[in-house]
Amino acid sequence: MSLLKFLAINALELSAPATPLLLQQQKPTQPKPLGWMQLSGHPESIVPTTTGIVRKRIQCSEDSEVLAYQLISQEPQTSQIVPAYFGLRELHAQHYIELQDLLAGFKDPCVMDIKLGSRTFLESEVSNQTLRPDLYQKMIAVDASAPTPAEHEAQAITKLRYMLFRESLSSSHTKGFRIEALRLRGRTPVKDLKTCRSNEQISNTIEQFLATRRSVQKELLKRLKHMRLVIEQSPFFNRHEIIGSSIFIVYDDQRVGAWLIDFAKSRQLPAQLSINHRSPWTPGNREEGLLRGMDELIHSFEEVYARSSSHRGCLKI
Repeated sequence: MSLLKFLAINALELSAPATPLLLQQQKPTQPKPLGWMQLSGHPESIVPTTTGIVRKRIQCSEDSEVLAYQLISQEPQTSQIVPAYFGLRELHAQHYIELQDLLAGFKDPCVMDIKLGSRTFLESEVSNQTLRPDLYQKMIAVDASAPTPAEHEAQAITKLRYMLFRESLSSSHTKGFRIEALRLRGRTPVKDLKTCRSNEQISNTIEQFLATRRSVQKELLKRLKHMRLVIEQSPFFNRHEIIGSSIFIVYDDQRVGAWLIDFAKSRQLPAQLSINHRSPWTPGNREEGLLRGMDELIHSFEEVYARSSSHRGCLKI
């Protein structure tokens, strides 16, 4: 199936909004970015600038994302795999964090946003066991056969049941990651990739995104493996549950970049609890599958790289 045909039949709204990252097309001489686009997330949460900085709206100075970046910035290795953090700013009674614009310096780049984790919701978000008719209606609108007989009889489901159902529609449940959105060179962003879940769909999407650029494939694999190692060794990640973070990948003819972004739902773990970011989630254990998703993502990129090597070999014969 071609990528364009696949995109045409995948338009389901899934879980919490993805990381708000801007795809900016700007000229240095202009006072503000011209024609900027947001790859995914809430447009109202971002204020672009012309100084290589992105301002992301937060609730207050004690926001979880502020605390996350403050802690990460104290770890030299960890701070290199996330956007540079420039601190807090208040504008017109609104609070923002200032972060590195990851698109600065790239020319008409290809960009991909990949949400990590086999669970992309906080346990506190699904603790209410109230049966909700509205979520039942949303479920059957997508798949009328999804509810159990008891749920059909009640015509209502819990929020946890609905969230797990939505996760099952994507590769988050099976692989610990899902491709949220991408932008190919010279095109507008594609934002309806959330139901790209089979091995073939994922490989084909990654392959078309990379456009057989073996140097880019090799560099990205190097960066992703380094990122995984840093996460495994980081005191911050050792003590925090990371929900809804994404891998942000960007490349053009000259440069390649990959960063871990979005820590709005990071939460410090209780002192008596530890997680490995790979074990299956059960309510209360706080596992979210961050590193499981990294493992699977690296494996998917390795498969594309190996397939590209095989094709090159065939062409030489």
